[in-house]
Amino acid sequence: MIFIYLTSGLFLGWSLGANDAANVFGTAVGAKMVRFKTAAIVASIFVLIGAVIGGAGATHTLGKLGAVNALAGSFIVAFSAAFTVAWMTKLKLPVSTSQAIVGAIIGWNFFSGSVTDYDSLTKIVTTWVLCPVLSAAFAMILFFVFRKVLEKINVHLLSMDFYTRIGLILVGAFGAYSLGANNIANVMGVFVPVVPFEPLNVYGLFTLTSAQILFFIGALAIATGIFTYSYKVMDTVGGGIFRLSPVTALIVVLSESLVLFLFSSEGLEAWLISHGLPSIPLVPVSSSQAVVGAVIGIGLAKGGRGIRFNVLGEIAAGWVTTPIAAGILAFISLFIFQNVFNQQVSKQVEYCLSDEVVTYLEQKQIPVRGLEPLRNEVYTNSVQFLSSIESHSPGSKKFVRKIIEASKITPLFIDPVLISNEVDRRWFTPGQYEAIQKLAGKSFKHTWQLKQALQNLSDEWKYKPENRKFKLYNKNLDKKYENLFSIFHVRNPSTKSK
Repeated sequence: MIFIYLTSGLFLGWSLGANDAANVFGTAVGAKMVRFKTAAIVASIFVLIGAVIGGAGATHTLGKLGAVNALAGSFIVAFSAAFTVAWMTKLKLPVSTSQAIVGAIIGWNFFSGSVTDYDSLTKIVTTWVLCPVLSAAFAMILFFVFRKVLEKINVHLLSMDFYTRIGLILVGAFGAYSLGANNIANVMGVFVPVVPFEPLNVYGLFTLTSAQILFFIGALAIATGIFTYSYKVMDTVGGGIFRLSPVTALIVVLSESLVLFLFSSEGLEAWLISHGLPSIPLVPVSSSQAVVGAVIGIGLAKGGRGIRFNVLGEIAAGWVTTPIAAGILAFISLFIFQNVFNQQVSKQVEYCLSDEVVTYLEQKQIPVRGLEPLRNEVYTNSVQFLSSIESHSPGSKKFVRKIIEASKITPLFIDPVLISNEVDRRWFTPGQYEAIQKLAGKSFKHTWQLKQALQNLSDEWKYKPENRKFKLYNKNLDKKYENLFSIFHVRNPSTKSK
């Protein structure tokens, strides 16, 4: 059943390959500088590498927007996004799979009664605006830089043609890597919490995690989409908005690639944080928006006279329509799948403001005054719980997210077998791993209880003071906690290991 349900993710990967991945080489193919077959081969190889090596960063942010917790629900969310993208591709519009999957996840949130994390949504939507603007800015800067350099070096026409072709392939490879790292979250991100593949050791050379196996499978689907159906969108992007010369085609691909890389690189994020600089959010952005922004940037740098605003208007309409259509389709499909086909599309998550939760919140100096009527009441979804909090204590809006997170019931059992088989001790310090071992056989009702237990056993599990110096340390510690929550989460409490 896992592989049957994964077909919607593969369909979405194919749609992304047919639509978004085409943007990496669309301008090069449209300018007749790179053959479609060459572009497809290079793009497929580097999409695979980028997805497996760098796909985790953007996936984490997408998971915070809405954590789809049932396999059938993940299937519907991915299918709704894929169908929307495929439909837009049929209309030859370079739409955004990022927008489609975000719309579908919000549709699932509404159906399941889950609160949408509006901080994450705001971060993602902001990048939808920032992405084409930043890409256009890069393209304009690079256009003037390239023009100045070419005026000075006076390269022969034939040599210039050769160098441009090589450059298009190189920046296309960089763009494909960045696309795989950034957009694989759209394809397989909703399956990460519900498809726990066993880690795969590849001939003793390296080990692929459960998420990386999913990313590899999704990247294969993207590659298939590139080969089978991407040429139509390449034609629209490569020549439909603004006619590009070979050099400007290279600038467009490089600008787009830089934007995708900025929003997907965990290494760049770590470097910025370690040097006390503001970090760039790791979110899945639209390669379509990036490439369209870059093409517009070239057009503006040339005076703006050749921009075809009618084509641009059609593309913008597709960007607005995509998340709305995907969200509505997901909501309707979830209703049908659950009520007609009797499939569980979401698992009930309970929330309880118990005495121990209240004590914990008070220790964290989070006010709970006015919430006494809610004490020890069990709520079956976060929307219902949120409504009760706001009706009894309007003043707690600043802390409402922390109250909900602390009250969430997440059964955890520290299974000794899982400690041996699934906890990668190379990722933890000796002190951290020893603390995990000491908790073997213990159960917890909330994630914060496991945090407290680990911190009581080892100072290496404690957060550092909140300042720029320790921001990266605390961020990495959060990732370790999330890893443990995923491993030890009891998905069916009635069958918990003894």
